[in-house]
Amino acid sequence: MIPNEEASGRKKEIEGKLKQEEEMLTFIKESLDKSDQLTNNMVSILSSFESRLMKLENSIIPVHKQTETLQRLQENVERTLSCLDHVISYYHVATETERVIREGPSGRLEEYLSCIAKIQKAVEYFQDNNPDSPELNRVKSLFERGKESLDAEFRNLLQRHSKPVPPILILDLIGTDEEIEGQEEGILEHLPEGILQDIIRISQWLIEYGRNQDFMNVYYQIRSSQLDRSIKGLKEHFRKNSATPGVPYSPIVPNKKKDTPTKKPAKRPVFIPGHEQDSRSRHHGETMGEKHGTPLGKEDVLDLEIDTYVYCISAFVRLAQCEYQLLMDIIPEHHQKKTFDSLIQETLDNLMLEGENIVLAAKKANSRHDFTSVLSIFPILRHLKLLKPEFDKVLQGTAASTKNKLPNLINSIETTGAKALEDFADSIKNDPDKENSMSKDGTVHELTSNAILFLQQLLEFQETAGAMLASQESSSTASSYSTEFSRRLLSTYICKVLGNLQLKLLSKSKMYEDLALGAIFLHNNYNYILKSLEKSELMQLVSVTQKNPDSLYREHIEQQIQTYQRSWLKVIDYVSDKNMPALQGTKLKDKERQIIKERFKGFNEGLEEICKIQKSWAIPDKRQRERIRQAQKTIVQEVYGAFLHKYGTGVSFTKNPDKYIKYSVEHVGEMIERLFDTSA
Repeated sequence: MIPNEEASGRKKEIEGKLKQEEEMLTFIKESLDKSDQLTNNMVSILSSFESRLMKLENSIIPVHKQTETLQRLQENVERTLSCLDHVISYYHVATETERVIREGPSGRLEEYLSCIAKIQKAVEYFQDNNPDSPELNRVKSLFERGKESLDAEFRNLLQRHSKPVPPILILDLIGTDEEIEGQEEGILEHLPEGILQDIIRISQWLIEYGRNQDFMNVYYQIRSSQLDRSIKGLKEHFRKNSATPGVPYSPIVPNKKKDTPTKKPAKRPVFIPGHEQDSRSRHHGETMGEKHGTPLGKEDVLDLEIDTYVYCISAFVRLAQCEYQLLMDIIPEHHQKKTFDSLIQETLDNLMLEGENIVLAAKKANSRHDFTSVLSIFPILRHLKLLKPEFDKVLQGTAASTKNKLPNLINSIETTGAKALEDFADSIKNDPDKENSMSKDGTVHELTSNAILFLQQLLEFQETAGAMLASQESSSTASSYSTEFSRRLLSTYICKVLGNLQLKLLSKSKMYEDLALGAIFLHNNYNYILKSLEKSELMQLVSVTQKNPDSLYREHIEQQIQTYQRSWLKVIDYVSDKNMPALQGTKLKDKERQIIKERFKGFNEGLEEICKIQKSWAIPDKRQRERIRQAQKTIVQEVYGAFLHKYGTGVSFTKNPDKYIKYSVEHVGEMIERLFDTSA
C-alpha cells in the first residue's frame, strides 16, 4: 500500500510541476507576443517618423541652402563695400593730407609721418591697380613734396640747433681726460634731447623710405662746419685772452708745473693730456694773461701759437670722439665711417696745415740759425706722439689717407728737428772766428753760453730729442728703438756738441795775442761748461757714453791755470836766484850792484805792467778767481820775499833803496789781490 501511495504522490507532484511549467510557457509566449506587438508598433512609429523626417528634410534643405546663399551674398556685399570704401579712401588721401604736407613737419613730426605713410600706401595702390589714374601723379607729387620737406626739416633742425662748443666747455672736456680715466668718457650734448630724437626719427624714415643719402651729406657738412667753428673759437679764445689779466679759464683744468723750451721757462704753458710729467698751464690768467695788457713780443707770439696749437689738437680728438657718438645714432652703421671721415676732414686738414706751417717756420728759423725758435716744435712733437694712440683709435675705420695725416706730420717734425740738432752741432763747429766777437777780458764766449742754454733747454725734451735722432737711424736697432737706445743717442749728440764747442774755443783762444789771456778765456769757458753740466742733468746724460766727464773738464781747467801762471815767469825770473852772481861778503862789486838794480827794476816794471793788464781781465767764478789769485800770490810772494831778504836787506847795493825796492812783500800781495777786478 505504501509504495502505491508514494507513487501516487510523486505523480501528483510531477503533474503539478508540469502544470506550472505549462503556465510559465504560456506566460512567456504571451510576453513574447506582446513584445513582438510592441516591436511592430515601434517599427511602425519609427518608419512613420522617418517618413516624416524625409518629408521635412525635403522641404527644409532647399530653404537652408537658399538662406546660406543669401548670407554669402550679404558677406560679399559687405566686403565689396569695405573694399570700395578702402579704394575710395585712396582717392581722398591727397585731399586729406595736402594741408599737413603743405604746412610741413615742424612741431608735429609724428602726425606728418603718419600722413606720409598714408600717401605712400596710396602710391603703392595706384601703381599696382590703376597706374593710369591721375590720382597716382597727385599722390606721387605729395610724397615727393613730403620727402623734400623732411629733408628740409632735417637740415633746419640740424642747422638751428648745432652750435659751436664754447671754449670753456672744450677746456673742461680736455681737462677731464685724467679724471675720467677708467670711467665712461665725457660726452657733450651737442643737441637738445627732443630735437635729437626728431632728427633720429627723420633719418630713420629717410633711410627706410626716402631712398636718398643726401641727408648724410647735409649732416656731415653742417656738423663739420660746427666742429671747425669750435676749434676756431678756441683759437680766438686764446688770442683775445693772451694779454688780459685774470682771464676766465676752465675751472676743471688743474694747475700744474709748466713745460717750456724757451729762454724764459715761465712763459710757456705746454699741456700734455694724460701725462703726469707734462702739464697743463697754471691758471690761464697767470700764463696767457701775465703780460697785464702789455703788447706781446715775437717770442711771446710764438709761445702763444704753440700753446694754442697743442690745445687745439687735444680739443680736436675729444670733439671728434663726441661727434662720432652723436653720428652713431643718426647715420646708418654701414655709412658711419665714411660720413665721419668726411665730417672731420676740413678741421683735420686745417690742423695739419697749421702743423706744416709751424714746421716750415722751424725750417726757416733753422736756416737762419735761430735754434731756440726751432725748439718750439719739440713740445708739439711730444704732444702728438702721446696723443697718437687715442688719435688712431678715434680715426679707426677712416680712409688710409686720413689716418696717415698725423703720422706724416710727426715724421715731418722729427725730420726737421733732427736736422736742426745736426745743424746746431755743425754751426758750433763752423762758427766764424771774428776778432770783434772776442771779449777783451777773456770772459765766457756767447757761443758757449748759447750752446749750454740750448742743451739745457733740450733736457726738457730728452725722450723727444732722442726719438728724433733715432728716427734718422737706418740700422735695425733704430727700427725698434728703446728709451735706453734713444738716451744713448742723445748722450752721443751732446758729447758731439761739447766736443765741437771745445775745438771751436781752442780755435778762438788763438785770436788773443796774449797767451795768458787765451788761457783765462779757455779757463772761463771750461769752468762755465763744467758748472752748467753739474747743475743740470747734462752731466748724467754725458756720462752715459763718456766716462768721468767732470774729471776731464777739471783737467782742462788746471791746464789753463798752469798756462796762465807761466805768464808770471818773466816777472818772477827777475827776483829768482837764477843767473845771480855768488856774493862774497857784504861788499858788492859794481857789476853785482848793477845786476841787483836791474833785477829789482825789471821786477817792478814787470809787476806793474802785468797787474795793469790783468786787472781788466775777468774770471766770473768767484771761487776760481780767489783760487787763482791766492796761488799766484803765494808763488810771487815766496820768490820775491826770498829775493828781497837776500838782496834788499841783506846787502847794500844802492844808496837810494826806495828807488829800486818800491814794493814790500805785502804790497805785492795786495796788487795781486786786485787782479781780475776793474773796480779795484
